[in-house]
Amino acid sequence: MLRPAYAWLAGLSLSALSVSASADWGMNMTRGVTEVSHSIFNLHMTIFWICVVIGIIVFGVMFWSMLMHRKSQGAEPAQFHEHVSIEVLWTVIPLLILIGMAIPATKTLIEIYDTEDADVDVLITGYQWRWQYSYLGEDVTFMSNLTTSRDEIYNRVDKGEHYLLEVDEPLVLPIGKKVRFLITAADVIHAWWVPALAVKKDAIPGFINEAWTRIDEPGTYRGQCAELCGRDHGFMPIVVVAKTEEDYAAWLAEKKEAAALEAELREKEWTLDELMERGQRVYNTACAACHQPNGEGLPPLFPSLKGTDMVLNDIPGHIEVVVKGSPGTAMAAFGNQLSEVDIAAVITYERNAWGNNTGDVVTPLDILEFKQGQ
Repeated sequence: MLRPAYAWLAGLSLSALSVSASADWGMNMTRGVTEVSHSIFNLHMTIFWICVVIGIIVFGVMFWSMLMHRKSQGAEPAQFHEHVSIEVLWTVIPLLILIGMAIPATKTLIEIYDTEDADVDVLITGYQWRWQYSYLGEDVTFMSNLTTSRDEIYNRVDKGEHYLLEVDEPLVLPIGKKVRFLITAADVIHAWWVPALAVKKDAIPGFINEAWTRIDEPGTYRGQCAELCGRDHGFMPIVVVAKTEEDYAAWLAEKKEAAALEAELREKEWTLDELMERGQRVYNTACAACHQPNGEGLPPLFPSLKGTDMVLNDIPGHIEVVVKGSPGTAMAAFGNQLSEVDIAAVITYERNAWGNNTGDVVTPLDILEFKQGQ
């Protein structure tokens, strides 16, 4: 009789070690920092412990029966058919278990999809391979791009702490406020996913999905695109910075002021050097992934920009391709992704970099005039 006891003790010890090891490895779901993430975590743990109890009872009875009623001790299996009480029992018990699971699950689902009465509305648009954030009613829109350098990606330098999880413009949100996300895409299907916020929604061209969050604590929370969306799918991270209400108001005022200054830059008389400096920065952020930092591209999918007829001789065609894209190819439309100043700068840069040396200057007013003529 001692062997079964030793077996049970060994099993319990292994189970305890397994739970401890799992905790050390962080294998369990994280709790997150929002009330929705807490509800999802609590639901997860509730269902987990229900399954644990069911497992202990089922496997306990099974192993007890195998040990105490084994054939070597002369046990004979019971024979019964159409036992009404047992059939009712094994139907009612699972039904009650499912009802017990469905009630908290339904309550959590209703909470997840309740996007009404939001304090802040943010339109999130996925592009290959960056995110655009628009604060509805605030006239603030910006792109969020990966800032991890190509040297890190290609192992020419050591990788930083937030490798492939750092951006130039994070999404900034106030804590304690209900924020509604309207999520869509402009080209292919993406998915906006931040685990700490318990938000993961597909971004689909032509559709708008809704989600919401209310962050409890200031901090920086990171996520990624969770839908395989093309060549640089792994290079479009998400960074959310949660600020106090006062800090958020100050940040929003600063962004509005910057947007106003950006609008004024359209009227400025730009020199070639100024456009080249800005254009190089825009090119490295928005264009280099496909056309490569040296402008030689990856033909035939991503054509070279060095010495091509359009870049050297066709300014209207060059503007049209950058603003409207090229249907049927991988060339995206940047008319809604970049400002008139950035588009003018990057076109000027492409027409004068890598030995092109056309001397052409494309101004923001040229871009604005093209857009108004469409």
